[in-house]
Amino acid sequence: MNFITQRWKVLVSVIVLTWLFSWIAYSVSLENKHKYLPAFVLGEEVDFNTHIRPIFNKKCIACHGGVKKSGGFSLLFEEEALVVNESGERAIVPGSVRKSELIKRIKHHDPELRMPLEADPLSDDEIDLLTRWINQGAKWKDHWAYIPPKPQTVPSVSSPWVKNDIDRFVLAKLQQEKLQPNPQADRFSLLRRVSLDITGLPPTLEEVTAFIEDDSPEAYERVVDRLLSSSAYGERWAAMWMDLARYADSKGYESDRHRSIWKYRDWLIKVLNDNIPFDRFVTEQLAGDLLPNTTDELYIATAFHRNSMNNDEGGTDNEEFRVAALIDRVNTTWSVLQGTTMECVQCHSHPYDPIRHEDFYRSYAFFNQSADADIPSEAPVLIQYKEEEDQAKLASIKKWVAETVAPSERDAKVDYFEKLIRIGEPKLHPHYFEQIEKGLPVLGTSTFKVADSVYSRIKQLPFTGKNRMMLRYRTEKSMGNMQLRLDSKEGKLIGNLPLERKFRTEYDEKEKKNKEYGMYQTVSIPVDPIVGTHDLYLVIDGPEGSGCNIEWVVFHESLPGEEAAGYPEVAQTLYDLLNTTKPKITTPIMVDLPESHRRMSRVFEKGNWLVQGDEVSPGVPAKWNSFDPYPPNRLGLAQWLVSKENPLTARVMVNRIWEQLFGLGIVETLEDFGSQGFAPSHPELLDWLAMQFMNEHAWELKPLIKQLVMSATYRQSSHLRDDLRDRDPDNYLLARGPRLRLTAEQVRDQALAVSGLLSRKMYGPSVMPEQPEGIWQVVYSGGEKWMTSKGEDRYRRALYTFWRRTSPYPSFITFDAPSREFCLPRRIDTNTPLQALVKLNDPVYLEASLFLAKRVLEGVQGVSPTEKLSLMYSFAMLRGIDLDKLEALEKLYKETQVYFDNDPEAICQFTGEEDKELAVMTVVANVVMNLDEFVMKS
Repeated sequence: MNFITQRWKVLVSVIVLTWLFSWIAYSVSLENKHKYLPAFVLGEEVDFNTHIRPIFNKKCIACHGGVKKSGGFSLLFEEEALVVNESGERAIVPGSVRKSELIKRIKHHDPELRMPLEADPLSDDEIDLLTRWINQGAKWKDHWAYIPPKPQTVPSVSSPWVKNDIDRFVLAKLQQEKLQPNPQADRFSLLRRVSLDITGLPPTLEEVTAFIEDDSPEAYERVVDRLLSSSAYGERWAAMWMDLARYADSKGYESDRHRSIWKYRDWLIKVLNDNIPFDRFVTEQLAGDLLPNTTDELYIATAFHRNSMNNDEGGTDNEEFRVAALIDRVNTTWSVLQGTTMECVQCHSHPYDPIRHEDFYRSYAFFNQSADADIPSEAPVLIQYKEEEDQAKLASIKKWVAETVAPSERDAKVDYFEKLIRIGEPKLHPHYFEQIEKGLPVLGTSTFKVADSVYSRIKQLPFTGKNRMMLRYRTEKSMGNMQLRLDSKEGKLIGNLPLERKFRTEYDEKEKKNKEYGMYQTVSIPVDPIVGTHDLYLVIDGPEGSGCNIEWVVFHESLPGEEAAGYPEVAQTLYDLLNTTKPKITTPIMVDLPESHRRMSRVFEKGNWLVQGDEVSPGVPAKWNSFDPYPPNRLGLAQWLVSKENPLTARVMVNRIWEQLFGLGIVETLEDFGSQGFAPSHPELLDWLAMQFMNEHAWELKPLIKQLVMSATYRQSSHLRDDLRDRDPDNYLLARGPRLRLTAEQVRDQALAVSGLLSRKMYGPSVMPEQPEGIWQVVYSGGEKWMTSKGEDRYRRALYTFWRRTSPYPSFITFDAPSREFCLPRRIDTNTPLQALVKLNDPVYLEASLFLAKRVLEGVQGVSPTEKLSLMYSFAMLRGIDLDKLEALEKLYKETQVYFDNDPEAICQFTGEEDKELAVMTVVANVVMNLDEFVMKS
C-alpha cells in the first residue's frame, strides 16, 4: 500500500513539473505571455518608478534620453524604448530577456561593448532588477506627479495628540519609524510662530496677554481666525508670490530703468485678503484680459507676466528680447504652477521627464500673440488718469460715443474707444518698419525715421478697413508732409500728415541759454479704408531738412458723430487727453494681437531663435490631462491648469504653502516635481491635501492655511530631541515643529514692529527706506537716484521697498532675497557673518534699536536696570527672559556704561542726543535684535 502511495506521489509530481515547464517554455517562446508565469518563477514584482526609473535616470539617460539618443535608443518614452534601434535589435522585449539587447549589453564581458560605456558596470542587484522587470513584462508607469491625485483613506490611528486628519497621516508615518511626535509648543512660542506665518508680523504684547489669559479650548482657533482676517495677511502672502512673479520696480538688464508696476502689487494684496479662489487667482493673472467684461483690475492682474525683463539698451534687437521675455513666461508658468523644469526643453527634449522639445514651443505659442515688443514705452500699458479734469474728459468722450451710435452697438463702441484711449492697441512699433536710406534697409529700434532722404516701409501689412491712423511723432521743424502710400514710394496715396512742431524749452548748461527741443505728440489723420494685405510706405514730401521720428502707429475707427453739432470740441478733447502731461499711472499689461496681426509660432532648432523649424500650435505635453476641451489661447491654458484633472496644480500649491509653514515641502524640491526632484515624504498626505484644496476648500487659501496651522503637527515644540538628531535632523518625518530663519522681509518688519516704528500704511508706489550711500552707482542710472522717503514711508513694510534688479535693497540680499530677474520658486536660507554685521550696523536696524530703547525708557521710570533689560527682552521676544540671558545683558549693560563714561562724545555721535542711558540701552537693544531667537521662528 505504501509502495502504491509513493508511486502516485511521484506520478503527480511529474505531471505538475511537466505542466510547469511546459508553461515556462510556452511563455518564453511567445512574447508578451509573461503574465501566465507563476509569481514564484518571476519573483516579487518590480515597480518601474521605485526600482527601474532611478537606474535609467542615474546610469542610462545621459546617453539614451532627451538630449542624446545614442544608437537611436531612448529610455525617456516607453514607445521609443521598445522600438528597433540603429543596430536592428530591440533593447527591451517585454517578457523576453533572451531577446532584449539591453540585458546582453549591460552584462557584456567586453568593456568596449558593455553599457554604460566608460563608467562602472551596473551592480548585480541592478542587473537582477532589470532582468526580473523585463521578464515580468517591462511594465512602465507614469511618474507619480503626472498621475492625478486620488481620494486617500485617512489612517485610522488614535491618539490624544491628534488635532485633525493631517496628524493621522503624520502619526502613522512616525509609528512606522517607531518615533513619537513632540508635545505642543508653549503658548508664547506658538502665538509668535503663527502670527509670523500668517501675517509676517509678530504679535503685540496686548495680543500675547489676551491669548495667555484665554484658557478656553477655542482660544488658539480664535487667534488663527483673527490673523486670517487681518489686512497684514495679504501683505505677507503677497511677498511670497512676488518672488514667483519676479516683481520688481525696474526693467532689468544693463540700463535697468524704472518700471511703474506697483498697481499689480496692490491687486495682489487685495485679492489675497479677499480670499479669491486660487483657480480664479491663476486665471486672472494669466488671462484676465481675455475674460468677458474686462475691468481695470483684470487687466492689472495680467501684469504678472509683464514682470519679465525689458532691454532698453541702445542697439539691441527688439525681437531677440521679446523672444527672451516669452521664454521667461513659459518657464515661469510651468515652474510656479506645475513644479516643472520646462526650461530644460528649450533646446531639446527633457533629459528626464516625458516632455518633448516641441512641447516647449507649443507652450510658447500661447504667449506669442501678446502685443508687447521689448520697447522703452513698455506698451501695451493701461493708463489710469489721476487728475479729475482728465477723468472728466474721458467720461465726456464715452458719453458722446454712447449718444451717437445705435443702441445695439453702444456697449461695444464705448468699450472700443475707451481701450483706444487708455491702451491703444494694436500698435505698430519701430521694429516693424524698415528705414531705407541710400538704398540700405535698417530696422527701427525705439523710433523709426521718415525724412526727405529717408523713407520707411512695412511689408505685408494686413489692412482691415480702418479709416484713421493715429501716430506718435516728433519733428524739429514744422515743414513738409508725411504721405502714406501703398506698395511703393509712388504708390496710391491713402493719407497725408502736415508736420507740425511741438516743443519744450529747457536751459542748456553748456551754452548757458534756453533751447527749444521737439516734443512727441499724438495725432490722428484720416486714411482710405483699405482691406487686404499691402506694403505700406511712409515718405516725406517737403524741402531739405523736413522729416520726423515716429514712436508708433495704430490704425483705428473714426470717432462717431462727425456730422453732429459739437463734434470738433469732442475730437479736440480726445487729442487733448491723448497728449495730456498731467500725472497718470501706466501699468504694463497683457493684450493679445487681433486676428489680422497674428504671429506664426515655430520650434527653435536647438533653442536658437534665429533658426526656426516646424510650425506649432498652442498645446501641452501629452502626459498631462487633455487640452482638447479648451480654447488655444492663454485663457484656455489657464483653464487647463486649474482643471481638477490636472495632476500638478493643486499638489504644487499645497506643497508651496506647506513649505512656507514647515520650512520643507512634502516634496522638498518645490521647483521640480519631475523624476529628478525629491519624492514626497508623505505622498498620501500630499494627495489628500490636494483633493481637500480643490474640493472641500473650493481652491480657497485661507481654509487651507487654517487647516495646516490648526494641526498638532504644526503646533509641536521645535525642540530637537536626541533621538531625532541622527534619525531625522532635517525633520522630514515631522516629529517636531518648524525652526526656521525669518525671511529677509520679516527680519526687517519685525525690527520695525517691536521698536514701534512700523507703518501700517497699505498700497501705493514703492518707497525708499534708508540704505547705505553709493548703492545706485550703476551704468545708465541717469537722473535716477535713491531718494530716502520721508515720514512714515521710511517705515513701511518691506514688500513696499523699491526693488531694482541690478542693485536690490542690500540688507534683503544679505538675508537671501533674490534679485527677481527671473522667477524664484524657493529661497535657500544661509547663515553668514554678513547677516550679523547687517543687523549690527545697517542704519535701519540701528534706528530700530534706538527707538526700542526709547520705548523701554519711556515706558518705565525709576526702575532698576534689571527691570529695564527684562522689559526690553519682552518687547522684542514677547516672553519673559531666562536668568542666563539676563545676566549676559546685565554684563553688556555695565560694560557699555564704562565705554561711554570713557568716551562721552560717542554718546551724541551714536544716538544724536546727549543721553548716556539712551545710548547704553540702544547698544543693548541692538544686541537683543541680533539674538538667534529674534531672527528665528521656533
